[in-house]
Amino acid sequence: MEFLNLIKNDSWLAPFEKVIAGRHQYTIEKENVLTNSGSHSLASFATGYLYFGLHKVSDGWIFREWAPNATCIYLIGTCNGWQKDPAYKLNNIGSGVWEIFIPEHALHHGDLYKLWIEWNGGAGERIPAWCRRVVQDTESKIFSAQVWNPSVPYVFKNKKFVPSKTPLLIYECHIGMSTSKETVGSYTEFRENVLPRIYKAGYNAIQIMAIQEHPYYGSFGYHVSSFFAASSRFGTPEELKELIDTAHSYGIAVIMDIVHSHAVKNETEGLGRFDGTTHQYFHEGDRREHPAWDSLCFDYGKNEVLHFLLSNCKFWLDEYKFDGFRFDGVTSMLYYSHGLGEAFSSYADYYNGNQDRDAIAYLTLANRLIHEVNPHAITIAEEVSGMPGLAVLPEDGGYGFDYRMAMNIPDFWIKMIKEKKDEDWHPSAIWWETTNRRKDEKTISYAESHDQALVGDKTIIFRLIDAAMYWHMQVNDHNMVVERGIALHKMIRLVTASTINGGYLNFMGNEFGHPEWIDFPREGNGWSHKYARRQWNLVDNMDLKYHYLGDFDKEMLAAITSIKNFEKTPLEKLWDSDADQTLAYKRKDLIFVFNFSPTRSYSDYGILAPKGEYEVILNSDSLKFGGFGLTDDSIRHFTHFDPLYKKEKKEWLKLYIPARTAMVLRKVKPVKS
Repeated sequence: MEFLNLIKNDSWLAPFEKVIAGRHQYTIEKENVLTNSGSHSLASFATGYLYFGLHKVSDGWIFREWAPNATCIYLIGTCNGWQKDPAYKLNNIGSGVWEIFIPEHALHHGDLYKLWIEWNGGAGERIPAWCRRVVQDTESKIFSAQVWNPSVPYVFKNKKFVPSKTPLLIYECHIGMSTSKETVGSYTEFRENVLPRIYKAGYNAIQIMAIQEHPYYGSFGYHVSSFFAASSRFGTPEELKELIDTAHSYGIAVIMDIVHSHAVKNETEGLGRFDGTTHQYFHEGDRREHPAWDSLCFDYGKNEVLHFLLSNCKFWLDEYKFDGFRFDGVTSMLYYSHGLGEAFSSYADYYNGNQDRDAIAYLTLANRLIHEVNPHAITIAEEVSGMPGLAVLPEDGGYGFDYRMAMNIPDFWIKMIKEKKDEDWHPSAIWWETTNRRKDEKTISYAESHDQALVGDKTIIFRLIDAAMYWHMQVNDHNMVVERGIALHKMIRLVTASTINGGYLNFMGNEFGHPEWIDFPREGNGWSHKYARRQWNLVDNMDLKYHYLGDFDKEMLAAITSIKNFEKTPLEKLWDSDADQTLAYKRKDLIFVFNFSPTRSYSDYGILAPKGEYEVILNSDSLKFGGFGLTDDSIRHFTHFDPLYKKEKKEWLKLYIPARTAMVLRKVKPVKS
């Protein structure tokens, strides 16, 4: 199939053309089934949330649920004393769909309710699968659905928001732990206190974790129970909508961390055995439970499951105006093995029959749907195996994501810090790891995300400084361990952010070296929130060194965004020497220079660069960033002619480069006479 550009752009995929074409055709056939051969769109198919669940109508309420194995269903709750009342018995209207009309006076905003579902051989309380609001009783800890019909619903002020993606600069965040107090933060607190920080720091997108309702707070939101309900721990739906609307007024896109790779096993709160069967939404037998995550795996081969998940994507775009999604656990979806125990050492590992074509079709259709609903939407795949084509258009044989996470980069930095002496940090390896990616796929590069901050792991700053953070972070306290850590922290971030081909991501607080790990309240720590928060006071305190890192991060992003379409500009290596531990590369009018040597500073160090005059616009060794201030950055630098490089239009740019220093130089445009 010559038209598949995925294969055209990578000749190494040619031996697998039949498999790739087969997946492509299978997705087309699946879409034809869902859209009745194109008689309606994917967007019109994915409107289950407008039909199922509880809806206010002109003369009352209508409720519908899909439960094909049920023999009888009652709505129970505040309205009827939680009893099986014949007046609240649902009717089976066919195809496994149950329905009830409820008079207007019977339900009120804020009322609690559940379903009592009976089946042959059993019965149980269930939270409706399509409900939009779930709350937990503070005393009993029991979750219930809640009628949500505020007298003054939130009205969005920003009707047509278009995200800035040139480049995409993502601030990954968690609402609950965004407060400095030892408690659960709220949507309102985040909107009032954290959004302004993100805006001032220069990020143009936030990626919010843990939005979909989840029974266990400590799961970080990855064990979802109610897929259409925004977590009530953080506030109301109206408050989340206002947060998103306010972000848009700042020019900040809002990306949701969506979990469609698995679901919580809970039966009372989740979908585990919703209608008495184990296979309504999930696989049966060995494929039902995820062997590593203690969760349930969706059966993407069922059209009803596709309807549920695709409708879920459209719901969050439509109802809350999210600007897109970061899909969690894509590797787990792609492979029958969930990627566990696989090496992925050759292309054959992506086409050996161990791939779930139903999951591949779902992901492709989800991307088609999302971009049909909002052509400006952003989709990102969290995928570790390196599956080709994730961020390639479906019509070209890909899966349709806009970006894939560059998950190799944080692993590389951890390995470097843990296993290599400073003298063995080789710029050639750093260059390879930060630029090694598929040419036809955009990536989101990052030095660390929330994964590296979790208890049991360590952030980059904590790996570099460790216990010295507790004693030597005052600005006048000179400590070699801290000074080394701060220097490398800035350099690691700069080389990661400046080599992007799509976007850059940072996790909340890591930009200023937030100390310690993240540990959510649990029995093992006495249900403490001490380590599930962000200590903003640290970066705000000018007597502490944290603000040096935060200030550098802000200036780093400003330098990157000073070039239009920075992520699309050619990335040209000008110089690297493992012996000297130096690296230099160019993007448009910017030159990035690094000296990773811990001990050697270089005078008049020559780098071949385009002829011209250059000014320093960022220097990690500047006093304002906690450096030693060893260079005079007011000096302009002129290239020196060398006849050997005349044809290449290159000359020698000679610089003083202190040890453990990175700088960014900008070519000065000549003044027109």
